[in-house]
Amino acid sequence: MEHLDLSPISHVAGTVALPGSKSISNRTLLLAALCRGETLVKGLLASDDTQRMLEALTALGVKWEQLGDSRDFRIHGCGGDFPVKQADLFLGNAGTAFRPLTAALALAGGEYRLSGVPRMHERPIGDLVDALRQAGALVDYLGQEGYPPLAIHPGRIAGDRVSVKGNVSSQFLTGLLMALPLTGRDMTVTVEGELISKPYIEITLNLLTRFGIAIERRGWSEFFIPGGQAYTSPGEIFVEGDASSASYFLAAGAIAAAPGQPVIVTGVGKQSIQGDVRFAEVLEQMGATIERGDNWISATRPTSGRLRAVDVDLNHIPDAAMTIAVAALFAEGTTTLRNIESWRVKETDRLSAMATELRKVGATVEEGRDYIVVTPPAALTPNAEIGTYDDHRMAMCFSLVSLGAPVRILDPGCTAKTFPTYFDELARITV
Repeated sequence: MEHLDLSPISHVAGTVALPGSKSISNRTLLLAALCRGETLVKGLLASDDTQRMLEALTALGVKWEQLGDSRDFRIHGCGGDFPVKQADLFLGNAGTAFRPLTAALALAGGEYRLSGVPRMHERPIGDLVDALRQAGALVDYLGQEGYPPLAIHPGRIAGDRVSVKGNVSSQFLTGLLMALPLTGRDMTVTVEGELISKPYIEITLNLLTRFGIAIERRGWSEFFIPGGQAYTSPGEIFVEGDASSASYFLAAGAIAAAPGQPVIVTGVGKQSIQGDVRFAEVLEQMGATIERGDNWISATRPTSGRLRAVDVDLNHIPDAAMTIAVAALFAEGTTTLRNIESWRVKETDRLSAMATELRKVGATVEEGRDYIVVTPPAALTPNAEIGTYDDHRMAMCFSLVSLGAPVRILDPGCTAKTFPTYFDELARITV
């Protein structure tokens, strides 16, 4: 479908069962592959990104099977030693597959080529490659220096300390923390500068613990990995619902919940290991009523009927922060989102894309290097055509414009990256 026309939605209500977390799904698949024995992964996300990881594992000789029509998968681990030592891997635009696989394969003693779609070849990876080279890895760039595609050759592990910049992508540190236990020696990772997206590192550390790897975190600037550890299967692991995907439905509830009828998301709650559940705290600052259970969160609109603007640092939840930028269209006053420079190296330059598309619906927007300022119009411009830049989150965010005006979403199929049934779920809670 080239476009999707969304009619104005006056109210929303109901319950949405969230798909599995992309971040947890792809981390869990790789960790299960690195174990000895079998791991049952339950509730795996159905998406382009997880499909790229599963295809890569197959190419590397890791066996897996899907259990019937469920989203449960049995992974047969390789004990940290991929059976296939020469492979060409195409990873689409899946950063959660590309970065950790780069790190793991750089220490795997084989010849590998990793490539993706053109946008992936514009997303920086030089900081990760520099860190891996410090550990003795041999990695070459096949195109522009500092960017994919990559060629990986057998190297020799050297030294016991690597450093990585923390201000571009937390996935670089995640890749190192998942790969370096494979060396079998004491290793220390130091982080240069500010570490962005810390909650995503907390996801990584939590999952590493589940798979038998202990890492000592010394603040956010140093991580010590004791030698002699081996990945151990937890036997069974359940993938939480995606907290980033929850943001769209919670925001819809905060903007337009039917009287006395909240929007409820299930699959995440007070027990979640995902930092993006803190998105709900920003909605509370904007005046929404939020309630939480162990495995659910609900949102209803403010008693005043309208959200209020906020000025917030959202470095810790960059993906969910995009939803706040669109929710700002429904808030009284001017909203400022700060410390979000990482938007520029995502599936698209999200800062530029967000500013461009918000202006189409009538907002006044100031775009800075690492911030965006949004002042809503008196009335949203109807029937704006929203470009999505092959970015799933742009499509899902801007669907919320329909809570105030008809809108056309171009290339709605890009949501397949993480949430293929998103627009069906949105229609289901429309009342």
